Amino acid sequence: MTDEQLLRYSRHILLDEIGIEGQQQVLASRALIIGAGGLGSPVALYLGSAGVGHITVVDHDCVDLTNLQRQIAHNMDSVGQSKVASIQSAIAAINPEVQVKVMQARADAALLETLVAQTDVVLDCCDNFATRHAINAACVKHRKPLVSGAAIRFDGQISVYDSRDSKSPCYACVFPPESAFEETRCATMGVFAPLVGIIGSMQAAEALKLLSTVGQSLAGRLLMLDGRSMEFTEVRIARQPDCPVCGKPH
Repeated sequence: MTDEQLLRYSRHILLDEIGIEGQQQVLASRALIIGAGGLGSPVALYLGSAGVGHITVVDHDCVDLTNLQRQIAHNMDSVGQSKVASIQSAIAAINPEVQVKVMQARADAALLETLVAQTDVVLDCCDNFATRHAINAACVKHRKPLVSGAAIRFDGQISVYDSRDSKSPCYACVFPPESAFEETRCATMGVFAPLVGIIGSMQAAEALKLLSTVGQSLAGRLLMLDGRSMEFTEVRIARQPDCPVCGKPH
């Protein structure tokens, strides 16, 4: 670790739980972020500022004026640009030593097959169930920890799905692919701006804990936030033996 790195990451190094060894693990790690919007913005900025060595960001969309209410990695100069290019610039402005790879594309199964295999942690910051299930399937196949967050209106949720742990459920255990969940979008339902910052920051925290092997992750627990009252509710979740993704027959 260089003198500049010792200075830049000194507040992490001062933490007994992280120290130099933990920070070096972070510097050598790879993170994959799917989605560069409301959740992906704080995730990318915090992982970049914390020194995650290699960050890959995937998003097909471009920055729109309506995004700026909550997607804090983007600004007025970014309007019309791809979100991934904008977020790459935002990370570089904070920490230019982080290697950031961006892909303006939809995260389909073929792309995820390649990207998930090459990473240490995956962060689901997208906004639709089909992509979430594709991400989960790839993470289960390649035994990669998945940090999943969601936020709509005043309600947020976050969990960690870690298929390396035989007791940890996957996303499909909690939200079965065949279930008819109503798809809700910010464009039609609205979202409280700080909520995506809260959930996204928690996703970044869970990812950094996994990468530096600090503390206990949210695996096996679904944490839900009611932003109206600022009340958290925790639900214990278990692996389902008949899960079509991670169940015993698979």
